[in-house]
Amino acid sequence: MKINNKKLIIFDLDGTLINSALDLAISINEMLEKIGHKKFDEKIIHNWVGNGAYTLVWRALSGTKEVDRSIDETEINEALDIFLEIYEKNLCIATKPYDDVLNTLEKLNENYILTIVTNKPFKFVTPILEKLHMNGLFKYILGGDSLEEKKPNPLPLKYICKKFDVKIESAVMVGDSKNDILAANACNMDSIGVTYGYNYGEHITLYKPTIVIDNFKDILKYL
Repeated sequence: MKINNKKLIIFDLDGTLINSALDLAISINEMLEKIGHKKFDEKIIHNWVGNGAYTLVWRALSGTKEVDRSIDETEINEALDIFLEIYEKNLCIATKPYDDVLNTLEKLNENYILTIVTNKPFKFVTPILEKLHMNGLFKYILGGDSLEEKKPNPLPLKYICKKFDVKIESAVMVGDSKNDILAANACNMDSIGVTYGYNYGEHITLYKPTIVIDNFKDILKYL
């Protein structure tokens, strides 16, 4: 099955283009240690990634993916400030692109408008892309704090389409998380779900992406 007549590709970042889980886990554990909380295994923290920094910190304070709503917002915000300060110093210690991402993006860049919509705070995105030599490939980037809503709300996807005057049916969302697929489904956009990222321990097929791939380079087979 091919999805034809596409002009615009919207990529998620963490878990789709780059494996940043270890640096996020290191920074979360350093934050937890600093405020006197117990640390967690890196694999546990992996399952908390995907809804942006605020939710990641909230989950860390809760010790579970299901957030503890009794935790005071002030406590979350104080921990968030500490986490962001730590993470800014650890953006690309272990973070790297997944296999075949760079060469595949270079091929796609010849025929498509490439963009990023991530729930990661915007200020961290460009430094990571520059460090990984990916910054020249994307025409536009939205972070989790760029608009009033983030994925799974479809607003960022619609915003990108409007910016480039591209119809929804001429765009495709590529991501590893239910947030990516739900955002695409909410505006009737085709989507490609990758199986190798972080999706809270759930298989991406549960959210019915248009196409599912195991390797990033397989995008070339379907576009």
